Amino acid sequence: MRVFVAGASGALGSRLVPQLISAGHDVIGTHNSPASAELLRTLGAKPVMLDLLEARAVRKAVLENEPEAILHEATALANAKWGRNFDKVFARTNELRTKGTDTLLAAAWEAGVRRFVAQSFASYRYVREGGPVKNEDDPLDPSPPANARQSFAAMIYLDEAVTDFGGIVLRYGLFYGAANDGLIEPVRKRQYPIIGDGGGITSWIHLDDAAAATVLALEHDGAAIYNVVDDDPAPVREWLPVYADALGAKPPRRFPTWLARLVAGDAAVVMGTDARGASNAKATRELGWTPRYPSWRKGFASAYSAVKLADEGKPHPGASTSYSAS
Repeated sequence: MRVFVAGASGALGSRLVPQLISAGHDVIGTHNSPASAELLRTLGAKPVMLDLLEARAVRKAVLENEPEAILHEATALANAKWGRNFDKVFARTNELRTKGTDTLLAAAWEAGVRRFVAQSFASYRYVREGGPVKNEDDPLDPSPPANARQSFAAMIYLDEAVTDFGGIVLRYGLFYGAANDGLIEPVRKRQYPIIGDGGGITSWIHLDDAAAATVLALEHDGAAIYNVVDDDPAPVREWLPVYADALGAKPPRRFPTWLARLVAGDAAVVMGTDARGASNAKATRELGWTPRYPSWRKGFASAYSAVKLADEGKPHPGASTSYSAS
């Protein structure tokens, strides 16, 4: 197919484009900086510089390129400064998940494109009661943390808009696998602690596995939601020390819940102590997808061995800092 990939130069998009091309698809990839154009050409895609929040420009790009499918993978989290205000960090991404989704869906409808796949999120979103691992039929958290409500609402908006259109929503786990993953520096600097008992469950996904599942989703007909996560949802107290060790960093600190709430906010406390994980059973069954990295336990070591090697001999910061209060 001729596939229009919004966010093609991002962390996932740059892994997705080569897999799409390997599967025989022609790819038009959007980007928002001139430097990314050469990357997309090197990967084999036709680059299109585009702001997804500009409806006229999106309409023009889609109509001119005549795609048979659209993949919405656009976020704005590169170089994000993580802090206490979760919604502030995700403000631009929330716009892309609401207004950006609307512009792409409107252009798709006008162009006659009915195959539409969009990026959403699985970890931390499901209701915080009952068992530790949830599937797509389980309810979402009806009372998200106050400093993350806008972000949760934006993800719900995307989920509903895309499935109402007849498209597919992929609720990915927490991404890892790149040398600039957002958690690398906080973990190195011991800014990401185990909070309370560390019982909050996280579902992970390697970027290459996320891309592979996305290629398979493109072949699936009809509206659907899939959790694209690995086989091993786990509490923070288990995965965080392994993550630190994979980076060659010191073990994570431990914060009491009251202190973490004061310094990092409610969202961090929920994620660290009470969040539920996600099951990939539906995606593996219906998409025929099998993750190459079924568990973060080996995936972290594989992903970060080069990062750890490059970091050997450097002094490790981490004697004094904690969560930012910005």
